[in-house]
Amino acid sequence: MIYFVIGFVVLFVLMLFVGINDPTGGTSMKGWYYQYLAVSVVFDVLVVFALFYQQLELTHLLLGAAAGSATVLGIHVSHHIGEENEKLRHTKAEKQNH
Repeated sequence: MIYFVIGFVVLFVLMLFVGINDPTGGTSMKGWYYQYLAVSVVFDVLVVFALFYQQLELTHLLLGAAAGSATVLGIHVSHHIGEENEKLRHTKAEKQNH
């Protein structure tokens, strides 16, 4: 269980530094996309390694990282839901004013 928690925390903190909704630290959008791509490729390679060599601790660590990734994705999607709700409110307000 501890490896799961460590994996979750490590990935969640990593994504906070990379930027969940927008790039952080002056990174360009293209650089931000490459950072996310690098994280996903490294994750995939580690999964193959863990399964091939039957590394139980690494597998638990990666399960935690996957859960952290799902949480980060949920936060990212909720940000977009908020943006869409704001657009909808703005559109309704414009229709009422006309």
